[in-house]
Amino acid sequence: MRTRTFPITVLAGALALSVTACSGGSDPAEDEGSGTAAPSASSDGPAPEVESSRPGDGQLDLGYVLAETGPLSGLGVGVIAATQLAVEDVNAAGGVLGQPVTLSGGDEAGDPTVAGQTVDRLLGEGVDAIIGPVSSAISLSVLDRITGAGAVQCAGANTSATFTGYPDKGLYFRTIPANTRQGPVLAQAVIGEGASRVAVVVRNDDYGQSLSQSVIEQLENEGAEVVANVPYDPAATTFSAEVAEVAAAEPDAVVVIAFQEGTTLLRSLIENGLGPADVRVFGTDGMSLGSLGSAVSESDPGVLEGMQATQASSQNDPAFLDRLVASKPQVSITNFTPYHYDCVITIALSALQAGSDAPGDIARAMQSVTRDGEECGTFADCAELIAAGTDIDYNGVSGPLDFTDVGEPEIGLFDVVRFDETGTPQIVRTVESR
Repeated sequence: MRTRTFPITVLAGALALSVTACSGGSDPAEDEGSGTAAPSASSDGPAPEVESSRPGDGQLDLGYVLAETGPLSGLGVGVIAATQLAVEDVNAAGGVLGQPVTLSGGDEAGDPTVAGQTVDRLLGEGVDAIIGPVSSAISLSVLDRITGAGAVQCAGANTSATFTGYPDKGLYFRTIPANTRQGPVLAQAVIGEGASRVAVVVRNDDYGQSLSQSVIEQLENEGAEVVANVPYDPAATTFSAEVAEVAAAEPDAVVVIAFQEGTTLLRSLIENGLGPADVRVFGTDGMSLGSLGSAVSESDPGVLEGMQATQASSQNDPAFLDRLVASKPQVSITNFTPYHYDCVITIALSALQAGSDAPGDIARAMQSVTRDGEECGTFADCAELIAAGTDIDYNGVSGPLDFTDVGEPEIGLFDVVRFDETGTPQIVRTVESR
């Protein structure tokens, strides 16, 4: 049973924490106490000026660039399925502008070249908007390509702080909160366990560096000492030097910010007396948390018992997750799926609101359909309100979107999970971070 309480503290208008109790496992995969997060982008001013001359043709055509292969392929199956389900739901409710929505997709592969080729193909097909990529670094490699062509981009897993305020011609949006909101939650989890000497081992890319910066700032604000800040090459296959640097610092807690290569890093930490049985270990959702225990040790997934991690919450609408898995039985990892679903629905509603599939018109409506109107929770219900001339506030399956003036959620919901004796992550609380 899941219960929600009111926020227990609000500090400097920056970090609001609410606790959600939960029994049961977390969605696999990117506290209590005081703290200050980086201030959010203002939602009071007008949306950025949209620059797009890309025309519409009366039919909303979508594309996706998602992780079919590569270091985030464990997440890719679920987010692709969620994107497809959203298009199916829109079309079942009558489509957009009297026409069915089309969907074409391709791989990001963890490779800017592959992702760029996919983007070029989709733009050549005439898509109005692109969903993805999953990786912040890969998304940054193609963002200018997409927005430069005048198309809308909506990402459901890009958490890097770089996107906030990026000169994107008013065409880039994300349904997931920035990691400036996750960082304080992760830091509070570390502080809450009594750690005072913390080592951070971080993937050296835009995702890792922006999240680690947020975590470290909050840790130091809380009085903890960051005794090692160790970046690593995302292409690395061994981590002996990085683990030796951590060991030399003698931490009482280790924070690992990684993707799938984090399994190898965790094995090395464990082998060198720096695993969850020895020190406090923390991670993030980029490591596909639900399968992490068996990935680290197939014979003994419980080797991660006691490890904690934070993840962008996918638990706001359990009925959606049940429906997704029932309709797409290939899905076993549902992290980030609600955010990708909401990208499609928000774009479709914006096209309805604008009465146009031209990307510029869609972009100008994206903020307005997510805040300050009559609340609705499905495409069908929201479309009915739009048809009646009612301003809407779409509250998605990922939670309230409430886009700020730079096209990202005003509030972030994050799960804190703890791995049990079987190596299964269990949600212990859900935290609201502003």
